[in-house]
Amino acid sequence: MIYRTYKILMLFFIVSILFTCKTDEKNLSVQKETVPFDWKAANIYFLLTDRFYNGNSENDINFNRTKPTEKLRGFMGGDVRGIIQKINDGYFDHLGINAIWLSPIFEQIHATVNEGSGNTYAFHGYWIRDWTSLEPNFATEKDLKELIELAHKHNIRILFDVVINHTGPVTPKDPVWPPDWFRTKPQCTYDDYKHTVECTLVKNLPDIKTESNENVDLPAALIEKWKKEGRYEKEMKELDNFFATTGYPRAPRFYIIKWLTDLIRKYGIDGYRIDTAKHVEESVWDELRKEAIKAFADWKKHNPDKVIDSSGFFMLGEVYGYGISSKQIYNFPDRKVNYFKHGFDALINFEFRWSAEKNYEDLFSYYSNILNTDLKDYGIVNYMSSHDDGNPFDKNRKKPFETATKLLLSPGATQIYYGDETARSLNIQGAKGDAKLRSFMNWEDLKNPETQKILKHWQKLGVFRKEHPAVGAGVHQMISENPYIFTRIYSKNNFTDKLLIGIDLPKGKKTIDINNFYKNGTVLFDYYSSKTTIVKDNKVHIETPFNIVLLADYVTK
Repeated sequence: MIYRTYKILMLFFIVSILFTCKTDEKNLSVQKETVPFDWKAANIYFLLTDRFYNGNSENDINFNRTKPTEKLRGFMGGDVRGIIQKINDGYFDHLGINAIWLSPIFEQIHATVNEGSGNTYAFHGYWIRDWTSLEPNFATEKDLKELIELAHKHNIRILFDVVINHTGPVTPKDPVWPPDWFRTKPQCTYDDYKHTVECTLVKNLPDIKTESNENVDLPAALIEKWKKEGRYEKEMKELDNFFATTGYPRAPRFYIIKWLTDLIRKYGIDGYRIDTAKHVEESVWDELRKEAIKAFADWKKHNPDKVIDSSGFFMLGEVYGYGISSKQIYNFPDRKVNYFKHGFDALINFEFRWSAEKNYEDLFSYYSNILNTDLKDYGIVNYMSSHDDGNPFDKNRKKPFETATKLLLSPGATQIYYGDETARSLNIQGAKGDAKLRSFMNWEDLKNPETQKILKHWQKLGVFRKEHPAVGAGVHQMISENPYIFTRIYSKNNFTDKLLIGIDLPKGKKTIDINNFYKNGTVLFDYYSSKTTIVKDNKVHIETPFNIVLLADYVTK
C-alpha cells in the first residue's frame, strides 16, 4: 500500500515537472531593462530637409526662387513639418533611430548660382545668408520647437548641421559681407595647413576670417534686414550682453558662435555636426564647445521636464579624409592635429565604406580593437553613403542587405543616409555630380514588396542596435568562424549589456555552441525572429526562417 502510494506520488511529481517545463517553453520571457544612451553607439539618421518629406506645400517657394535649374538642383519641398509627420508615424522608431542629423536650416542665399550648364539653388542648406534666421522653405520657429520637443518624447536627439567656415556664394541678390569679415581669395590649394584654412574652398564661396581677433562692425545688410523685421534693438541688446559677459572681442567667429548657441538655449538641440571642420583653426572648435556646453546647461536648467537624460552636448566633426586608421591624429602635409582634443566627441569615419569590403570578422575585430584602445575616450560615426561622397559602398544598390548588416552591426556609431534603408537610387539619370546622391526620398517604392523586405531588415538591425549599446560600444569577440558567431560586451556605470550574434547561419533549426557566454537556464530573445529560447548544456537551440540571430538576455522597458 505504501509502495503503491509512493509510485502514484512520484508519477504526479514527474507529470508536474513535465507540465511545468512545457509551460515554461511556451511562456518564456526575458527581463526588462532601462538602457542608458551612449553617443558611441548611436544610430543617427542623416537627411537633407528639402529631400525627405513635404509636410507643408505652402512654403515650397520663397524669395521668388522660380528659375529653372539643372536636374535635382532646385528646391523640392521637403521641410521640418514633413519630418514631424514621419516621427508621428513611427518611421524613426521602427528604424531604431535615436538621433536625427538635419542639414543646415538657416536662411539660404536667395538667388541661383550657375554651375555648369544650369542653375543651382541652395536647397542643401550649406549656402547660408543669415545665421539669425531660419530658411522659410524649411521651417518656422514654431515648427522647429515642435520638432525637437516631439523628437525628445520619442527618445530621439537632434543634431544641427552648422557652418562657420563660409557663407553662401555671392550673387546680385546676395552681396558679399565686408572684407574685415570675409576673404574671397586665394582659393585653397590644400598643400599645407595655411592653404587649407585661410582660403576659399572653391571659387565664389567667401571664407570667414575665423583667425581674426579684430573687432568688426555688423554688416550693413544685416542691420538693414533686422530693422525691416523689427528686431534690431533686441538683437543688438543680446549681442552687447554676450560680448560683455564673455569678454570676447567682436571678431567674426564670436558673432557666429553667439548665434549658433542661441539655438541651444532656445530649442534644446542635443548636438552639432560641424561642417568643413579642418578648414577652420582647431582652436575655434574649443571656443564653440565652451559656449555650447554653457548654453545646453542653461536650457536644461530652465526646462527640467524636457530633458531626456544626463548626456552632455555632443559635437561631431566632418574632418574630410579622416579615418579610423589615423586613430586620434589628422595629418596635414606640414602639421598634425588632434581634433578630439579640440572640441569633438566624435569624427565622421570616411574610411568605413572601404573597410566594409572586408569580411565580417576582419571588419568587426579591427574596429573594436581601435575603439577600445586608442579611441576609448572618443567616438567615430560610420557611413555607407552620404550627400557628397561619390564613392559609396554600394553605388548601384545591389547589396542593401549586406550594407545594413555591416553598417548596423559594426563597432562605432552609425549614420544612415536617408534612403539607405529603402535602396533609394544614388545614380539618377540626367543628374550631375553630387546631385545624383540627393534625389527625393523614394516613398513610393515602399509599395514594392522587395523594398519592404529591405526596409524590414534595416528595421530589425536598427532596433537591436538602439536597444543594445554593446553593438556599437561593446568589446567584440569571435566565438566561431564557421558558422560565424560573435559576442559583444558593454559595461558602464553598473550597467552591463551582453549580446550573442550569428551571421550567415543555416535557415531553419540552428544549434549554437555559446562557449559559456551565458549561464545555462538563461532566457534569450532573438530580435530578428522575435522568438525566445533558453540556454541548455551550453548551447542555444532555435528554429527560424532566417540566417541571422540577434540574441540578448533582456529587452528594453
